[in-house]
Formats: sequence, structure tokens, C-alpha cells
Amino acid sequence: MKRLFLSLVLFAAVAVMADGKVIAKGNSNTTLGNYTIELCDQPMVLAGEEMKCYLISYDNSPLRVKVYVDKERNCKNYVVVSDKLSVTYSCDGVIFGVKRLDEKFKSAGLSTDDENLDRVDYFHQKVLMVGPTQEFDATMLIASYFPQLIK
Repeated sequence: MKRLFLSLVLFAAVAVMADGKVIAKGNSNTTLGNYTIELCDQPMVLAGEEMKCYLISYDNSPLRVKVYVDKERNCKNYVVVSDKLSVTYSCDGVIFGVKRLDEKFKSAGLSTDDENLDRVDYFHQKVLMVGPTQEFDATMLIASYFPQLIK
């Protein structure tokens, strides 16, 4: 009986995860509450390049955040775009942390707005992790830390 119940619970969990394309859930440790990360249906175009996209939503807020994965030669940049703020989290193999948007994204109409940026948290997030960071881990770190950057 226990095996049957466990099998049903496991099957239900897999069915829910596959249906909504939800790849991760967690706690943001902010007033926004828990986050849900979903994979976008199709790659998105940003600054003239096709990029993989993740969508992050929070339980206690209408804030929806898109994370575009910009693969470069030696690193991956994660361009984080919301209604209030846009920044880049960069992983160069040595450190993973936040920085302002590159020039190529400014031509696409994106910029880091100092009015909505919490500068104290910005400087605390310059180095979030040391060493190589996998895409899944980076996206979860962004979901947890990004809300702290918004004033």
C-alpha cells in the first residue's frame, strides 16, 4: 500500500512539473514569497540574438521576471528583465554576480535604472558564487536574489 501511494504521489508530481514546464520552485526569502521558474515556450530574440528564456513569478507579487541566457565564448550572461529593473548576472567561470547591462542591450531599449536600483544590495551581489555555475543553479540564485535589488 505504501509503495502504491508513493508511486501515485511521484507520478502526480512528475505530471504537474511536465504540464506547466515548471523547472524549479523555492523561497525568495523576501516579502515576494515563493518563486516559480518556468522555461519559456520558445527561444526569445533580444538585441537581435536568439536566446534561451526563463520566466520567474512570485506568489505575493504580480512581478514577472524574464531571464535571457546570452552565451558568449568564455561565459554566460543572464539578462534579467522586469518592469522595474533590468540587470545582468554574469558567470565567467571564476565568479557569478550582478552587473549593469552591456551596451548591446541598451540598443534594444534596456537599461539599468538607478532610480529603482537598491545600490547597497547591488554591491552585495557583485559576487554571489565563486567557481563555475550551472545554468539551473544560476537561475535559482537569480530568482532568490533579484527581488532584493528593487527599491
